[in-house]
Amino acid sequence: MQIQTPDWVKHAVFYQIFPDRFARSQQPRKRLLHNPAWEDWEAVPTLQGYKGGDLWGILEQLDYIQDLGINAIYFTPIFQSASNHRYHTHDYYQVDPMLGGNSAFQELLDAAHQRNIKVVLDGVFNHSSRGFFFFHDVLENGPHSPWVDWFKIEGWPLSAYNGDFPANYEGWAGNRALPVFNHDNPEVREYIMEIAEYWLKFGIDGWRLDVPFEIKTSGFWQEFRERVKAINPEAYIVGEVWGDSRQWLDGTQFDGVMNYLFAGPTISFTAGDRVVLEQVQSRDYQPYPPLFAAEYAEKIQHLLQLYPWEIQLTQLNLLASHDTARLITIAGGDRASSELATLLLLTFPGAASIYYGDEVGLPGAIDPDSRRGFPLEAAWDREMLNTHRQLIALRHAYPCLRTGDYQVIFAQAALYIFARILGNEELVIAVNVGTAPATAHVETASLHTAPTKLLYGTAEVEWKTGGETKQLTLNLPPRTGCILG
Repeated sequence: MQIQTPDWVKHAVFYQIFPDRFARSQQPRKRLLHNPAWEDWEAVPTLQGYKGGDLWGILEQLDYIQDLGINAIYFTPIFQSASNHRYHTHDYYQVDPMLGGNSAFQELLDAAHQRNIKVVLDGVFNHSSRGFFFFHDVLENGPHSPWVDWFKIEGWPLSAYNGDFPANYEGWAGNRALPVFNHDNPEVREYIMEIAEYWLKFGIDGWRLDVPFEIKTSGFWQEFRERVKAINPEAYIVGEVWGDSRQWLDGTQFDGVMNYLFAGPTISFTAGDRVVLEQVQSRDYQPYPPLFAAEYAEKIQHLLQLYPWEIQLTQLNLLASHDTARLITIAGGDRASSELATLLLLTFPGAASIYYGDEVGLPGAIDPDSRRGFPLEAAWDREMLNTHRQLIALRHAYPCLRTGDYQVIFAQAALYIFARILGNEELVIAVNVGTAPATAHVETASLHTAPTKLLYGTAEVEWKTGGETKQLTLNLPPRTGCILG
């Protein structure tokens, strides 16, 4: 079977935005709420407080996003919901009025598309919320409700709010705020397919699927793909699966997953023993224990062999998200760890995803702290921002960084060197995670050219050519990386 994935994703650098926390609109808009009690923008986020970010605010910041080099945005949920993160969906057809409603989303979508920025929405299709109309009817009418078979009811009465009594229905991860859909019911299945179709017709460019591994109904995701691709063959379908995802990446379901199997080893290698364990131990990816270059190479090569190449090129590679602590905090505030990991991210096959604020050094412990308000300009780490701009620009400038072969050419102690090769275009990328300078003498027959131009970073480079092989001598300062072209 020929696996088809959306071509644009191979060339995408995504920006992940948590809409309540990115920007509040500064311009006068027609709003439902005029003097709401927003939580202070710079205060530590709470589980239930809103900071009042909206879609108009994002619209007003599109210049910033575009200047960074971003050409795709992934929004965490934007539909009406009684939670600041909006994973508790209340109405799948209404953008939350606090964000500006459907009209604000249409305006933002059009403006993004005018700049050739794609937009991917978060689809929470495993569970809804207690306030979801159909579930609310079951709460009001019990066994008399016509919607009983839409959920996994285990007994009566239901207890949606009082933890002293059994919920009597299945909630995601045992959480009674999140009633799980009964996907074996054909009506439920059809309802979800139609939501996916509706927003694609509205103009979105794809879906990121929340906990898709929870939906066990046979053929569900295969049908989802068929119906999505029938509307837009180039729509992106990316699943939130943290581990080995071969069962979903066979070409009949998702185009990619959130690639935590890249994030874990990359953080272990670049941050090493700086990793603050309490920020990572409760999560399903493992940025610990520290890795040396040879072990990192092994993990990366294993990852690159897990899935077909067409799928590798449309994976969503990331270092942090709304579900993890932020990288700078995981690394105990060490900027070099962040910069080295970002270098590895932006030179890896697949789409790169930057979590809003990481590019300006925004810290944040495990959620809800990792969902802070985007910092005021005075608090930006300018050096980090320049690093991101530079690396994103290089990724856009060199096709080999996006779709070229990935070849490890040296991996010893703290020094890791690889090449990205596409036809005659060859780049060599080197990373020294150690605290001392590192030198490599590498014999390589796989490169046709001898890249010496420093496109990024500082290093001493010398090539000796003799017969079929070339010898590279590379000296790299501590805790730095470079790109040679």
